[in-house]
Amino acid sequence: MSDLRTVLVDGDVRLEPLADHHIEPLRAACARDTDIWEIYPVSMLGEHFDRAMEDFHATTNWVRFAVLHRDVLVGMTSYINPDERNHVVEIGGSYIEPTARGSAGVNTRMKRLMIAHAFACGFTRIEFRVDSRNLRSQAAVLKLGAVHEGTLRRNRITWTGYVRDTCVFGLLRDDRSPTPS
Repeated sequence: MSDLRTVLVDGDVRLEPLADHHIEPLRAACARDTDIWEIYPVSMLGEHFDRAMEDFHATTNWVRFAVLHRDVLVGMTSYINPDERNHVVEIGGSYIEPTARGSAGVNTRMKRLMIAHAFACGFTRIEFRVDSRNLRSQAAVLKLGAVHEGTLRRNRITWTGYVRDTCVFGLLRDDRSPTPS
């Protein structure tokens, strides 16, 4: 996992391992979209933020990053459950504030950085798991070249109590892997 934990840069997009000095800017970034948290497994709004951060720090099988665009923290992302034996890692736990979505290309560039780095570290399969209601994220993952491999039905209870279906996407090293632009 230590090989995954590094600074990744593509022009004005920078991923830094999440550190204490990122916490308050992340809290502010998360507060800039109050609606999105309804379809996330956890909420990072208001009083939920500190609890989510405590839970994140208690989980040791994630490599978390702060996402910066033009030196301003605009979100977060993670490598989840890196399995070095089977060469599989999930990319997820991602949030990008509304001002950095779309035309800025932050999400695509950060995911391409992470994909290229994971492959360079010897992983041969990358997974993405997306709430079936999150059509924007599903479209973004497909644009990266991932394949929708199936949907896990009613497999996760979110912080709101909603029992979600999770779409599973896979990207293999043998597939045409994207490179940072």
